[in-house]
Amino acid sequence: MTLAWPEIIETARPERLGTVSQVLGLGVDVRGLTCAVGDMVTIAGGIDAEVVATSNGQLRCMPLTPMTGITVGDAVHSNGRPLSVPTGPALLGRVLDGLGRPIDGKGPLTDAPRVTLDHQPPSVMGRNRIATPLTLGVRALDTLTTTGVGQRLGLFAGSGVGKSSLMSMIARGTDAQVSVIALVGERGREVREFIEDDLGPEGLARSVVVVSTSDQPAMARLRASFVATRIAEAFRDDGFDAMLMMDSLTRVAMAQREIGLSAGEPPATRGYPPSTFSVLAQLLERAGTDVAGSITGLYTVLVDGDDHNEPIADAARSILDGHIVLDRSLAVTGHYPAIDVLGSISRVAGKITSAGQRARATSLRTVLAARREASDLIDVGAYQPGANPRVDAAVANERGISEFLTQSIDDVVTAEESWRQLDRLVSTFGGV
Repeated sequence: MTLAWPEIIETARPERLGTVSQVLGLGVDVRGLTCAVGDMVTIAGGIDAEVVATSNGQLRCMPLTPMTGITVGDAVHSNGRPLSVPTGPALLGRVLDGLGRPIDGKGPLTDAPRVTLDHQPPSVMGRNRIATPLTLGVRALDTLTTTGVGQRLGLFAGSGVGKSSLMSMIARGTDAQVSVIALVGERGREVREFIEDDLGPEGLARSVVVVSTSDQPAMARLRASFVATRIAEAFRDDGFDAMLMMDSLTRVAMAQREIGLSAGEPPATRGYPPSTFSVLAQLLERAGTDVAGSITGLYTVLVDGDDHNEPIADAARSILDGHIVLDRSLAVTGHYPAIDVLGSISRVAGKITSAGQRARATSLRTVLAARREASDLIDVGAYQPGANPRVDAAVANERGISEFLTQSIDDVVTAEESWRQLDRLVSTFGGV
């Protein structure tokens, strides 16, 4: 085979290597290379790292794998390009790590096209408006917090309240064509349990799962969120309506906090550097509708100490198009999913439901609100029947309301059936 002169010159060009000048905290400083932020480098012949900052001829790199064995003076090779990941239908039913590499033992993804993680969010004027409801398969959500195709919702809860279980119900019950599930910072023990028990073979067959466990480096955890988002974007670009579920957005923020502090950023709100909040905005804005397809985003937010006003929860709520709140007091009574329907809201529900549907949902909400306001009187036996028709309706139909709002993890209900069940429930309220 004869090579052209440009190829000969490129082949004969000497390779420039850098050296490790310092290993400190979570980062590695490299001298002797010229790279851009986001480029990949290889340290000591096999440890992949990403450039996160540059200054005065020195690169600050964050390894994507454990740093064991790195020492000052090690050779560093520049890959000359950023991280790329596989995309396309070949990924359905597969489990990938935070860098887009298969970890399910089903072989390499040789035929899947690869793309870099960089991708522009849809144009603000080019986005299609959210006008179609999306079935999630959960009664309380499809009727009282109706979600639209291309909407971005936050699932806010403390630890152990049922976020992962609710996600698995949605993954199996949604009518989205494709699901991309990112498990960021999860306990390693729970990954197979989620895939095999909660998601199941049927759910996995139309899903792509991206996993980065809590023991992996911060850069690998952060990149897992962008890998999953980029895979979902590729499906959207091909005209699919994709569901992107990320558990959890809080652990993505924690990973960025580790990276930012290690790179020299000053700590700000509760120790989070300023870059944390800009990264959240960049990540969340990439979901949504586009000209052809859509990404409906569902992001879990782990509220610290059940404080729903902590910085990450507050920032996420301001960006997202609605929020679902899980209440620990409901969970401890066996009320699953533990959705606080009065504290949950969909900002697009008014645009994707009919006037009749909104009236029925409002009727149930007002009865629940009246019951909550009178709960102290009812609990001590001081409430007098007839004082408030809505409280009377709530007390008389307490069992029916509870059966409507609770649902087995294996029970998948269509949106049409959910609305019919709500109709039957509201008809027992006597027009209050």
